[in-house]
Amino acid sequence: MPWSLGLVANLVIALSYVLIALTILRPLQRTGQLRSNALATATAAIFVTCAVHRLAQAVYLALPWFGSETPQGEAMRDAWSWPLASWDLVGALVAIYYWSLRRSYSSLIEGAALFADLELRERQALDLNDNVLQGLVVARMSLERGDRDKALDALDAAIGSAGTIITDLLGGGRQGVPAPLRSTPAVVAGPPPPGTDERA
Repeated sequence: MPWSLGLVANLVIALSYVLIALTILRPLQRTGQLRSNALATATAAIFVTCAVHRLAQAVYLALPWFGSETPQGEAMRDAWSWPLASWDLVGALVAIYYWSLRRSYSSLIEGAALFADLELRERQALDLNDNVLQGLVVARMSLERGDRDKALDALDAAIGSAGTIITDLLGGGRQGVPAPLRSTPAVVAGPPPPGTDERA
């Protein structure tokens, strides 16, 4: 019967929705972002409401088994067609496939946040401002005043800070070795000005 297939499929989908909502809410609660990260909380709420809807359908389909005289159960069983049950089955198979992928990529999922910590992003932006942007401003002002040595020192410090920040954002390399920032070296367009040392 198509309704029995729909009942089982809806239970599987509802369980999958609940588990997805929990995977979103647990990190938010642990990091205190339930209120500050509205997008993530709303995403979890969508999965919760969908889980309630699927579970309600399964409950109504199961009511006649328990001797309930509620007419909704029999009406839903009569209305459950094979096309509808087939789509329920597709949804259940997709849910199972999704969780099989999460198990395969568990090491990546455990090591990365599902939603970015907004406070962490703010700290990273402040680091870029304090250690890179300000250094570039100092270098420009020094060049305008003709203080080439101070400009070069400021540029070296800004470049070093930028490399450190980017490496941290990329998560570093394996076994404590920093990850390379580029796969190929950057190319500076044009030849050096006449009279300058190419090695400088």
